[in-house]
Amino acid sequence: MSQEATALDPVCGMTVKTAAPRGGTHRHGGVDYYFCNPRCREKFAADPESFLNPAPQEPLPPGAADAWFVCPMDPEVRQKGPGSCPVCGMALEAEVPTADDSGMDQELDAMSRRFRACLVLTAPLFVLAMSAMGGGGSRGRTLWELLLATPVVLWGGAPFFARGWASVARRSPNMFTLVSLGTGAAYLYSVAAALAPAAFPPAFRGPGGAVPVYFDAAAMIVTLVLLGQVLELGARRRTGAAIRALLGLAPKTARRLKADGSEEDAPLESVAVGDRLRVRPGEKVPVDGVVLEGASSVDESLLTGEPVPVEKTAGARATGGTVNGTGSFVLRAERVGADTLLARIVRTVAAAQRSRAPIQRAADKAAAWFVPAVVLASALTFAAWALWGPEPRLAHALVNAVAVLIIACPCALGLATPMAVMVAAGRGAAAGVLVKDAAALEALDRVDTLVFDKTGTLTEGKPRVTDLVPADGVSADELLRVAAVLERPSEHPLAAAVLEEARRRGLAAGEAADFRARPGLGLTGTVDGAPGVLGRALLLSEAGVATASLDARAAALQAEGRTTVFVARGGRLLGVVGVSDRVKESAAEAVAELHAQGLRLVLLTGDGRAAAEAVARRLGIDEVRAEVQPGGKAEVIRELQAGGRIVAMAGDGVNDAPALAQAQVGIAMSTGADAALESAGLTLLHGDLRALLRARNLSRATLRNIRQNLFFAFAYNALGVPVAAGVLYPFFGLLLSPVIAAAAMTFSSVSVITNALRLRKARL
Repeated sequence: MSQEATALDPVCGMTVKTAAPRGGTHRHGGVDYYFCNPRCREKFAADPESFLNPAPQEPLPPGAADAWFVCPMDPEVRQKGPGSCPVCGMALEAEVPTADDSGMDQELDAMSRRFRACLVLTAPLFVLAMSAMGGGGSRGRTLWELLLATPVVLWGGAPFFARGWASVARRSPNMFTLVSLGTGAAYLYSVAAALAPAAFPPAFRGPGGAVPVYFDAAAMIVTLVLLGQVLELGARRRTGAAIRALLGLAPKTARRLKADGSEEDAPLESVAVGDRLRVRPGEKVPVDGVVLEGASSVDESLLTGEPVPVEKTAGARATGGTVNGTGSFVLRAERVGADTLLARIVRTVAAAQRSRAPIQRAADKAAAWFVPAVVLASALTFAAWALWGPEPRLAHALVNAVAVLIIACPCALGLATPMAVMVAAGRGAAAGVLVKDAAALEALDRVDTLVFDKTGTLTEGKPRVTDLVPADGVSADELLRVAAVLERPSEHPLAAAVLEEARRRGLAAGEAADFRARPGLGLTGTVDGAPGVLGRALLLSEAGVATASLDARAAALQAEGRTTVFVARGGRLLGVVGVSDRVKESAAEAVAELHAQGLRLVLLTGDGRAAAEAVARRLGIDEVRAEVQPGGKAEVIRELQAGGRIVAMAGDGVNDAPALAQAQVGIAMSTGADAALESAGLTLLHGDLRALLRARNLSRATLRNIRQNLFFAFAYNALGVPVAAGVLYPFFGLLLSPVIAAAAMTFSSVSVITNALRLRKARL
């Protein structure tokens, strides 16, 4: 599957598809640059050096300059080092999460320091303003207000003005555009009124002839917005708690066995594939691997959500980060560093938290016109009050226009979906559901048809030989030996079962010459100088071998749920091998609950029809599609979709990858092939089908939470903007102070964040 190349727009930092850039290209210094829109291309063409060699910024923390940072609301924005998003103005987050998350801590600390300092200055300013309301303001009091408000607005609000100016320069207005316009207008007007009151006409003067000032409003707006930023950054840090908990699972060292039999404590970074590691009682498993000797029970609850410890004996697989019980065992490292399941989970959860759910399109469309509409509403409010308002008309006009700008900040609207997705991705990882894409999580709630692969999905994927049916004149050992020779080069799960049974019986399985795998049919090769065939009756028929003498016996085994293969050598039928794969303990419970939710269940497999139908009968699956060639699985999914079905496909094999990609939701087993994991939008850790139920519940809870957040955001603005504009004044004499508007704006963002955080405790 090819992937379209991408580049970064050098002006705004957005990711651009180079095959068809919307903004076109510009060649500079022998290099082609790609742009997300024509405006960025025009800016770059006018002054490319300012974008390629920007002015130095404040020193970055150690190592931060080499790290990539992304925006949680606009994940296409990606840059080296921390900063603010050029689209929405939010603080960027590290693309690859770390256990300490120091980048977010520094941003939170910086905003907290500004908030505390501004609060100290705003409190006496508020007291002065209140005392002036009672007895009229003196010039001395006004100058004190100027002195107190200036550092709050110019220093405390500096990040907001910088982000607001950047939004105007990049023609991407956001919440900071409105905040900087509102506070800037109130502050500059107040400075002029304080220093040159005689220059103001009567329409600006109050009943006593004084020109009112709004230093308290400007300072309190800045302080309240700083408070909102502190609360938001703190909440965003809490959304990453699941990732940091996962990162904290990995131990710092491993107990490595050296060639001479001695042991040493080695840093985890130095562990290589093939190293033998001892895991002692109570220790964390350092890496993914296979148990070589010893036995113990391992607590895998933090990865799977299941509290029951899993027994580990020789040959079992252990996952890095899980906790060993009272036993001790030796582990051979198979996946280390970034290849471990734990590391892959962390990367996937981080990517999922930045992915966009389709439901966010409504918010994106609204945001595209929202800020310009608010600026227009503010201008109309100013004009209406200036023309028809009570005296002082222009003062009232300014106050109400500023209130509209402040209360309509679209922060809550922008946070509604990303915050819910961020929390849901972390919650899913803790419950054994790895969300790769928010779109898959959203679509899972709408799925009405669930298609299962059989081997490794409904069954354990660890088949064993249960029946050997030799033809007349052939021994069971000879039948098994020839089968083992043909299966030795194969990677099919049946091959492991046949070879294991041959080893158990002490049969030597040599190498087959001219080996060839026939997908969906079987295997061919040369055994002991004669042509050998293993597989379905159709393959043997192609080789000129009749199977009629054992067809009935093979059919009887298939009716009992066995997978059967015929074996022949030198044109002679040797017999039938029956293999059984136990159904997973979690399958029956999961299938029953999925049925109760109204889903249609389909079993899709390349195995024989009789064996597939036996499994379907046992589990209560509605429909069976058996003996399907690997390339035909995706076609079956397309057929169901053409019938109006919304399809989810659960599988674990390489041959399932096209079907997983074709389905609206692909669900992979973490125990399966890498190709299946890459093609799926969701992964069930340790292949536990009960996690599929948790995934459905998580999908429903997340969508419900997003809808609630969007309602809060839209309803808040629908009610707040008219009130701030003064529609209630003719009826009740009610006006909304810019300070109250700032508090309401902060409350709306906090309410959305708080609601999203409830997903951390959602019952799945």
